[in-house]
Amino acid sequence: MIVKRTLWFMLVLLLIVVGCQHKEKRYKLHGQVLEKDPASNEVTVDHQEIPGFMAAMTMPYEVKDADAMREMQPGDVIEADVATANGGKDYWLEHVRITDRSGRQSAKVGTVHHLDIGEPVPDFPLTNQDGKTFKLGDLRGKAVLMGFIYTRCPMPNFCPRLSSQFSKINEDLSKTPDDLNRTQLLSVSFDPKYDTAPVLRKYGLAYLDNNPAGFSHWEFASTDPADLRNLAEAFGLEFFEEGNQISHTMVIVLIAPDGKVAKYWGTEWTAAELEDALRKEMRTVKTAAISEERTGQ
Repeated sequence: MIVKRTLWFMLVLLLIVVGCQHKEKRYKLHGQVLEKDPASNEVTVDHQEIPGFMAAMTMPYEVKDADAMREMQPGDVIEADVATANGGKDYWLEHVRITDRSGRQSAKVGTVHHLDIGEPVPDFPLTNQDGKTFKLGDLRGKAVLMGFIYTRCPMPNFCPRLSSQFSKINEDLSKTPDDLNRTQLLSVSFDPKYDTAPVLRKYGLAYLDNNPAGFSHWEFASTDPADLRNLAEAFGLEFFEEGNQISHTMVIVLIAPDGKVAKYWGTEWTAAELEDALRKEMRTVKTAAISEERTGQ
């Protein structure tokens, strides 16, 4: 009987602990809507400090209430509950209330312009982790998966997530040398003042098992501020410097071997999805190579 009671007590305790780990928490948000993206059900909000959760900054938030998403417009001042789960790794807005609509007329209309799928990618210059300058055009002939990061990013669902998942993709592709030759991973920093070549090299090595040979397939690069703005505009990346941190959206781009945009991802993606798309584009390179060989014969 004592043993049964002890086991029962331990089970109850375990359920309480697990429940606490997944328990949702809510915080009060007050801010202004800067951008609205109906495709991803996200709004970018310039908000005040959220006590107990986040400093004042500009951040994208998912909105699960379809009615609230339709009603909100750039320029609106809102109050809402920030719901969080999994220790703050997952978060979204609930109970959105528009308190001031007067800013709509002066707000920027539309979303940030970016290259459409099928458009050629401009030949932006970049400097990699070894201080070597190259251009995006130098990667033509390969399927390129490009993501935007900054090395000091504290948000686990943004840059650290992207880099860790790129690491998994890189590891999978490394199992077949032919796959490595037909693909390229590229992480571009939007923090060039801090993310110098030595910083990017140190950051990259942490995701490459400290093996510098991995840079031949996965490069970490930055560019000067003027080119960075053009790069961000082309791919729809938004970022705002706030003190020692940068608030930003997430953008991943798949560039086809012919140098054209093949696909975009925001915050909703998996490593398997990215890898599958990359391999699909890679096969176009392989098919073209086989065709050339047969023609040569």
